[in-house]
Amino acid sequence: MSSEVTKKYDANSISILEGLEAVRKRPGMYIGSVSTKGLNHLIYEIVDNSVDEHLAGHCSQISVTLEKDGTAVIKDNGRGIPVGINEKTGLPAVEVVFTMLHAGGKFGDGGYKISGGLHGVGASVVNALSEWLEVTIKVEGKVYNQRYERGKVMYPLKETGTCRKSDTGTTVRFLPDKEIFEKTYFKAEAIKSRMHETAYLNPNLTIVFENKRYSEEEKIEFHEEDGIKAYVKTLNNGKSALHDVVYYKRESEGIEVEAAFQFVDEFQENIMGFCNNIYTQEGGTHITGFKAKFTTVINQYARELGILKEKDANFTGSDVRNGMTAVIAVKHPDPRFEGQTKTKLDNPDAGKVVADVTGEEVVLYFDKNLEDLKQVISCAEKSAKIRKAEEKAKTNLLVKQKFSVGGNGKLANCESRNAQECEVFIVEGDSAGGSAKMARNRKIQAIMPIRGKILNVEKASMDKVLANAEIKEMINAFGCGFSEGYGNDFDITKLRYHKIIIMTDADVDGAHIDTLLLTFFYRFMPDLITHGHVYIAMPPLYKVVPKRGEGEYLYDDKALEKYRKTHTGFTLQRYKGLGEMDAEQLWETTLNPETRILKQVEIEDAYMASEVTSMLMGTDVPPRRKFIHDHAHDAEIDI
Repeated sequence: MSSEVTKKYDANSISILEGLEAVRKRPGMYIGSVSTKGLNHLIYEIVDNSVDEHLAGHCSQISVTLEKDGTAVIKDNGRGIPVGINEKTGLPAVEVVFTMLHAGGKFGDGGYKISGGLHGVGASVVNALSEWLEVTIKVEGKVYNQRYERGKVMYPLKETGTCRKSDTGTTVRFLPDKEIFEKTYFKAEAIKSRMHETAYLNPNLTIVFENKRYSEEEKIEFHEEDGIKAYVKTLNNGKSALHDVVYYKRESEGIEVEAAFQFVDEFQENIMGFCNNIYTQEGGTHITGFKAKFTTVINQYARELGILKEKDANFTGSDVRNGMTAVIAVKHPDPRFEGQTKTKLDNPDAGKVVADVTGEEVVLYFDKNLEDLKQVISCAEKSAKIRKAEEKAKTNLLVKQKFSVGGNGKLANCESRNAQECEVFIVEGDSAGGSAKMARNRKIQAIMPIRGKILNVEKASMDKVLANAEIKEMINAFGCGFSEGYGNDFDITKLRYHKIIIMTDADVDGAHIDTLLLTFFYRFMPDLITHGHVYIAMPPLYKVVPKRGEGEYLYDDKALEKYRKTHTGFTLQRYKGLGEMDAEQLWETTLNPETRILKQVEIEDAYMASEVTSMLMGTDVPPRRKFIHDHAHDAEIDI
């Protein structure tokens, strides 16, 4: 797609849809959450604006810096946000961009043909959720500056100096608001991964990431001339590739389609979709179009070559894609996403164009590369055979076990059948399970005790996974099936519990059980995590009772240390396990929705999450040892 600018980009390119309201009250609507994931999203929103400048042909370098004082600085060498007066408001255009929701050069007759910041709320939302934000603009030989605090203008836009006319761009520096976010410490690894991903998607762009924070100092430059071809090779690093990366790029009906794929000698599927440089975690029409057309093409070839006989059923989509790693990137002039965080593309025309282009380009490639085609069809054949065997296994192991309302195995079910209000606690051990059953609200809370550590699914074959008692019980209890490898029987709409809460002891064994359970969910039921249904309970470590006054629960050693500074002569009780609490204490601290603390499990970066899961739970020891050594000080619940 051409990077031409469709209209003149000046002060009047900025259009306004509505004022900046309710962002601070409901930040999750705009950035997904107030966890570390949402915090990092602030940086991504500003970077996306700079990337839009690159797509328009006016920016070749972006720098992202994490400063020692907790601020983030994003700088680009684009045209600079317009500083002239916007006729509709009488305000400088840059002030409109940073203080009014849905204001930007991305609507109607704005200055961008394509944009990742569809909703135009990025700059204003970051501003609203920051203690302060400063923007500095270089344009037409002059330097301009304006400062905001929690979204409010502190002084009018002012000219602060001069520069060379060729020196243009925008610098945004901001400090996240600690009143809004659970933590205000940016997660560097996730940001680096996102910046590297952006460089893969924009081969003519250079992104410089610098971390100036104590003990984390580093500076790295991302520039990937081979684009998504290099991305696919990176995703397949360490795996046995069956052929060279297949790549094509074409524009049709105003939509640019770019795709790269490669098959490896492993039975798994890894397809990543992007629209206007935004990672569509939940896929969408572009991914659906690619999958459907690729499946059709391979089945047609299989019949033409006589591999599939007349009596044979077609290969399924999962059969055809097993072993595939693919990156599908589209550029769309008017993208529609589900939600501001843009996790799923919703344009029907994108699906049609991707399917049409894929059908033509894949045929062109395989007509000239018959051996590669045979490798792909061979993968589909092997997958189909294994799938049929696994279907029999699933029938024997799962279908015969019917879910009962009163209970299923060790599950103590709740009375309600309304999934929106129901929650299930996965509890370590019979002792804690017994206390939890007595303490719970029977109407909405189910208890599922598990004995010891469940199977590590990263190292196990499918038949062992399906034969594991705890795993079978969870699959049956949740009611939505599972997805992995050879098929996809998962249906999130059938989930029986809105919250799945892992409740284990606050010790090393408990943490290991958490990890094993999260590995199972991530590999077999990832939608549970991406849709926000998985939580980890945070039971207290201590109860302190002063000589005078009421006792209170403390949830970590930092809280105890803080308590010691203000209290003397108190009784300290340490809970070594959930089983040490009686039913009343367990309800008060861990089960009661009014007083408990839960951590929601999130996936911030799909590629990084998959790599880390494979590393920590796989069989290769040296990389795991190095990762644990490097990251032991900053371990978090977030995946």
